[in-house]
Amino acid sequence: MTDNTEELGLKFGLSVLKDLSEAEFVLEKVQKVTYAFAKQHNLLPIGEKEGKLLVAISSPFEMEALEEVRLQTKQEIQEILCPKEAIESAIDKCYHQKEDAASILMQTLNDAAKGRPSEEEEDGYDLFEQVSDSPVIRMLNMMLMEAIGQGASDVHFEPLEQGMGVRYRIDGVLQMRHAPPKEYQTQLITRIKVMSKLDIAEHRLPQDGRIKLKMGKKQIDFRVSTVPTVFGERIVLRILDKSNVLVGLNKLGIRPEVLASFNSQIRLSEGIFLVTGPTGSGKTTTLYSALSEINSAEINIMTIEDPVEYKLQGMAQIGVNPKIHLTFATGLRHILRQDPDVIMIGEIRDRETAEIAIQASLTGHLVLSTLHTNDAPSAITRLVDMGIEPYLLSSSVVGVLAQRLVRKICLHCRISYAPTQRELTELGIEADELFKGSGCEHCFHTGYKGRCGIYELMNVTGSIKRQIVQSADATALQKIALETGMLTLRKEGGFLVKQGITTSAEVLRVSRGCDDASL
Repeated sequence: MTDNTEELGLKFGLSVLKDLSEAEFVLEKVQKVTYAFAKQHNLLPIGEKEGKLLVAISSPFEMEALEEVRLQTKQEIQEILCPKEAIESAIDKCYHQKEDAASILMQTLNDAAKGRPSEEEEDGYDLFEQVSDSPVIRMLNMMLMEAIGQGASDVHFEPLEQGMGVRYRIDGVLQMRHAPPKEYQTQLITRIKVMSKLDIAEHRLPQDGRIKLKMGKKQIDFRVSTVPTVFGERIVLRILDKSNVLVGLNKLGIRPEVLASFNSQIRLSEGIFLVTGPTGSGKTTTLYSALSEINSAEINIMTIEDPVEYKLQGMAQIGVNPKIHLTFATGLRHILRQDPDVIMIGEIRDRETAEIAIQASLTGHLVLSTLHTNDAPSAITRLVDMGIEPYLLSSSVVGVLAQRLVRKICLHCRISYAPTQRELTELGIEADELFKGSGCEHCFHTGYKGRCGIYELMNVTGSIKRQIVQSADATALQKIALETGMLTLRKEGGFLVKQGITTSAEVLRVSRGCDDASL
């Protein structure tokens, strides 16, 4: 909010309104002028009063713009002075599409396409001839805005025998959203390939690209992957929203006791700290949040990733590129010549990378990395299977954090119920009532809205180090870790179930396959 809004209002005899969030046109998304015009002149029609159009302005000197609004709308104008930030926020809210806009457009296109002859896919469509007035562009833009607005992490465009299906991955689960007409399938795929600068003539080989878009004040990146299938090219867009990644360690939902131990380990001067879990379990979010926590002008943080999805301030990030032989191992060797204090490796995939990481940790560097294992103790076993000597692991690994993401119960439709004894036994908890979502429009009738993490932290204590040297058996390591205070993923999930944050079904779903020696 500008400091002189009220002074300007008194000086020019204008009404002052500091908040536009409840304005009539903003709530109903009534758009009297184009988005570009509103952004350029920082003004917005917000309602009508006594036959006059109320227009919010941040500067009383926008006379030409107000005259343009009067000519466009053929209505008399009444200016209202507002802070610049309030108008910008209202513009974003007013021009953000309605929830069902994409569905309405899809139905309209389906109706228009009925009876229309289908062209051969191999011939394709020439999108460039209809870029200026193509319904495909409007369709794609609406779907992308809808996916971002609903918090989707991925958008799947899947060619089927009878057409195409569009699914959004929301809170880790795919949900069917749209079925564009088959007549638009090739155009839609081509449009995405043009936006991501891919070869539109290549239909037989997989391709990867990126798209950069703006949505209001937000900069959204998309990672694009195409693969050929029997019914056409299949495309998946990974939505990369930086605001969803750098959440901070204190907002990850880690229990205070686990967070305190985690915080102390990422501040060590040397050693390896591993984060494990399957794809999509939030490992990148945890590592980025940890790096942001310790980032300062006094230390040199360098990362090597595949690919660099989010650009972080104050850190040197390297993306691997196999085409020019820049692998994790070769990149890591050069990083060590850059005088780093903290090194983050996107993933330890092979023995060579693991060996260099261990040598780096033994020569005074803190190394953070990820592995794909079911639980924390299995990370040690995996490294031994790669060919790393157990004595080196016992000297270098300082901790392992295993994690999963569980869906949170929708607060708008949460209800209580009496749990079965089997549920309580499997989670190792006692409770007279638990909670679940009954399904409503806020959660798209799934009963879940949003996600949070469950975390299993294994501190590599003296007894665990001795066991690693003797035998890196995951079951033996887990038994010792449990005796020294570690709680399994299922136990950690049990705390969230008792608090009514998630359901027993969710915790059992994500922890299935993890041997729980405590039960």
